[in-house]
Order: sequence, then C-alpha cells, then structure tokens
Amino acid sequence: MDLGLANRTALVLGAGGGLGRAIAVALAREGAGVAIADISAQALVETAQAIETLGGRQAPRVLSVVFDLADTPSIGRHLARIERELAPVDILVNNTGGPPPATASGQDSAAWQRAFEMMVLSVVTTADYVLPGMRARGFGRIITSTSSGVVAPIPNLAFSNVLRSTLLGWSKTLAAEVAADGVTANVLVPGRIATARTMFLDEQKARRQGKSIEDVAAESARSIPLKRYGRPEEYADAVAFLASERASYITGSVIRVDGGLLANI
Repeated sequence: MDLGLANRTALVLGAGGGLGRAIAVALAREGAGVAIADISAQALVETAQAIETLGGRQAPRVLSVVFDLADTPSIGRHLARIERELAPVDILVNNTGGPPPATASGQDSAAWQRAFEMMVLSVVTTADYVLPGMRARGFGRIITSTSSGVVAPIPNLAFSNVLRSTLLGWSKTLAAEVAADGVTANVLVPGRIATARTMFLDEQKARRQGKSIEDVAAESARSIPLKRYGRPEEYADAVAFLASERASYITGSVIRVDGGLLANI
C-alpha cells in the first residue's frame, strides 16, 4: 500500500531512541522528509544513521534538531529552522518521553510544573506553530503518543498518568477544530513495547518487589494476550498509517497498540 508520504515532511519529537527513533525510521522508509528532535545530540546522530542506512532510489531527507522540550521559548526558533532547511511540517509526532516515577501525592509544585512544561506545554506550543501552515495547505497530521496509563493508571507513574490524560482532552478538542481543513488529530496508546524506557520501569518494579528483572518481564509478558512485548517497529507502523493519506477519515481517535493488554472496552 502506498501511504502517500513521499512528498510530506514530518517532525518527530523525542526521536533520539525507542519509539521516537522507530517512528522516524518508519516515516523515512515511506519517503517522508523527517526532522528529528531530541535533547541528546549523540542520540540524534544514531537516529540519523539509522535513517540514512535505508538508502533506496533517493537519499532520505533528514534534519537533526537538538532542543529541550521544556524550553518552550526556543521552540519557535527550532521550527523556523526546520521550515528553512527542510520544509514546512505536514506531520507532527508528539513523543515526549517518560517523566520520572512518582506517586500522586507528596510531589512539590515545581516538579509538576517541570513535567507539565515538558509533556503538555511543549506539545501545544509546537502544534500551534505548525497548524496554520497545515490548514492553509489542506493537509496535516497531529499524532500524539501517550501511555496505557491514560486508560488504566499505572501505579507510581502519576506524572505520566495525569499529564498524558490531559493530552487526550487537548487532542480530541483540537480534532474538531481543524477537521474541516484536512487536518487530523489522533492519540496512540502504547502497551508494553520493548524499549529502554520499558526496561527501566521493569527494573524499578523489580527493585520495589524484590524480584529479578527477568521475573518481572516474564510476568508482564504473561499478562499480554499476545504473550510478548511489542516491537518498536510495530508501533511505528501504526503511526505511519495514521500519518498517511489513507487515514484521512480517522480523527479524534484514541488507538491502542498494546497486544490486547488493556482489558477496558
């Protein structure tokens, strides 16, 4: 299936590894030009190399942009550079990475503020910058990666549960505002995908429960109907489809990519 991405340009936030890297590679494989953003310059080098190894008939168009998502005043400057050196953004993939584990009570207001700026305000600010161009061109995709905690809150991940749930309300509201202009807004919910972040959370759980990380991972895999963790590439393929012309009638949706993990209807 031709996803119609050959003449599109995507911006992938948090593209330095894990889900973000897999998403950037998937979009580039479909022919999209990709701006990859992350706080780590070295991680971006590795993502760019993964894209460049795709080869094909035409060299992939990729631009690395180092910036801190919590530094919202700098976002406009970075996006202007992307437009200048690559092209206006047609596809925005909001992937902010995970905040530190935390309980819902006992966190100081500064910690909540930092998490909000990184996970919510950065997304809204970035989308507000690229949306006018998307609407004027009659095509746009706003894809926001969240967590299974927005459906079933995960213990000890209060920042993630609360702030990613905020993004659901934002995305659903936005979808209705921009649909008539050919712009869609959707949310993806990953389950247990095999990334460094998932390994870190398994390590934290193993430490709290006095178990080995192997036992924790095996127990977690047994709770998934498919009996395994997902591959980042499987998640990235779902993003690539939502970014495509083929997904033009899907908007305001929350789509799970979790191997059947969440039992909620």
